[in-house]
Amino acid sequence: MRAPRTYLKRTEGLSVNKSELIEAIAASADIPKAAAGRALDAMVDSITDALKKGDQVALVGFGTFAVKERAARTGRNPRTGDPIEIAAAKIPNFKAGKALKDAVN
Repeated sequence: MRAPRTYLKRTEGLSVNKSELIEAIAASADIPKAAAGRALDAMVDSITDALKKGDQVALVGFGTFAVKERAARTGRNPRTGDPIEIAAAKIPNFKAGKALKDAVN
């Protein structure tokens, strides 16, 4: 049995930056880097727009992007110890799918 093709040439423990991801997409899909960059940007923009609208984006096998509400709370200024009010916020959230979890483990 042949080993799976690996397009990301990184040493373990380091992060992958956007240009390395674009190179991997271009190699995997056999398309120019410019087209891979536009495709990645379009995907990120589409996910961002959907989250701005309050929708969630589910990529079967990969995971789900959604927006979570974080309630207002009281915190402490670490320098002075004074209590401060932290406003409520909407935060992006990602929940990994089963296939992604299985691939990592």
